[in-house]
Amino acid sequence: MTRIGFLINPIAGMGGRVGLKGTDGVAAEAARRGAQPIANTRALEALRELRRLLEGTPQAPDLTWLTVSGTMGCDALRAAGFAAIEVVHDAAAEPSAQDTQAAVRQFLAAKVDLILFCGGDGTARDICGITGESTPILGIPSGVKMYSGAFGVTPARTAEILLRYIRQEIGLASVDIVDLDEEKYRRDEWAVRLYMSARTPFEPSYVQAAKALIVGADEDAVKEDIAAQLREEIDARPGALVLLGPGSTLQAVARALHVDKTLLGIDAIAHGGVVGKDLAEHQILELLTRYGERKLILSPIGGQGFVLGRGNQQLSPTVIRKIGAENIILIATPAKLARTEVLRFDTGDPALDADLLSRKFLPVVIGYRRTRLVKTAS
Repeated sequence: MTRIGFLINPIAGMGGRVGLKGTDGVAAEAARRGAQPIANTRALEALRELRRLLEGTPQAPDLTWLTVSGTMGCDALRAAGFAAIEVVHDAAAEPSAQDTQAAVRQFLAAKVDLILFCGGDGTARDICGITGESTPILGIPSGVKMYSGAFGVTPARTAEILLRYIRQEIGLASVDIVDLDEEKYRRDEWAVRLYMSARTPFEPSYVQAAKALIVGADEDAVKEDIAAQLREEIDARPGALVLLGPGSTLQAVARALHVDKTLLGIDAIAHGGVVGKDLAEHQILELLTRYGERKLILSPIGGQGFVLGRGNQQLSPTVIRKIGAENIILIATPAKLARTEVLRFDTGDPALDADLLSRKFLPVVIGYRRTRLVKTAS
């Protein structure tokens, strides 16, 4: 019998599509802007996949779930068809980090074998602040920012990791738990730090690495070369809408293009000028109705390889389909690609992810008239 502690941060990820770059302390503002909860949907996707895998496994292991009431865990487990459920903590009417911490203490008292959670880096911090490295954890990705190494690359892959660990097919690894200061993040300041380590079931294809901050020689010169390539493409289509994704690589390129770009937001240019800054999903969709030709320029997260689904949830499946996968331009310095083995997509829409991944290799601009084909995750 395997005992699993399970909890959901029900507000995790709500701030992404409405441009809040996180939800800590601003859940009410996210709701006011029209944000919809996504964590229970992501958790249910993982649980249903786990249930499917168990049904197809000879001599499937018996699981007992210790969880939190309502939207913090119990509802999703029941919806996925699990029966052996014990509620060890009743969440407040408006769940908070205190509920997460109280539940984790109950999990540890009951000596669970692993804690499965759905959330982002902040949730991982809340959990590991109590567990340390004493009890393994595994995260279903649902936050705006997920730079820690404790998350599966998608909800479905997280289910596969969990089952392989339960069946003793994979072991544990020590990973970094990192987080951004969300208040500074919303002010367009990058303030990331390592908080602690945790142990997690490790399968290198399905567990994401912690975000790597990568700097190579002559980075500025390389980014200027990339900018020169993009300038030619933009100048050739002056009436096109060009969306610039977040990150230091994009900001450096924008600077070389003489465009004032936010570091961590989605910005838009057309006719040589800025037509939108730090855009939310609905603002991007409105711009797309005004421009028939459009391009989206993105840079993968160093080390992890995520192109979509980490820190840029404003680029929703609806947005990506309207832009068209063929209109996405990827850029990266050679130093970043040296630590980025594959490109990953986790848009929240499995069909869209499958379409993007089906291309097997994607071109990445690495300099002036220089591209490199990079493999997509299988």
